[in-house]
Amino acid sequence: MKEDKTLTCRECGAEFVFSASEQEFYEEKGFTNEPGRCPACRQARKQRMGNGERAPRQMYSATCAECGCQTEVPFRPSMDRPVYCRDCFNKLKEQ
Repeated sequence: MKEDKTLTCRECGAEFVFSASEQEFYEEKGFTNEPGRCPACRQARKQRMGNGERAPRQMYSATCAECGCQTEVPFRPSMDRPVYCRDCFNKLKEQ
């Protein structure tokens, strides 16, 4: 049976309880490390990191080398390589 543990936050230095139920949850999820931050610092870090949401990708305008239509791609096109719209890219990928 697991018992509550008192841990020290590596960010703010405060002590916090790593409860038996939290330990079981960590074990269930396959986590092998104990939390290094207290709940308040974990929450603050999530907010700083944007709750795991990524910023929208920068898109670049390009002309498809296959059909000639205007498209947007998530990379800066260079003149030495062809760029394809989604439909043409998928057709070429299937071949």
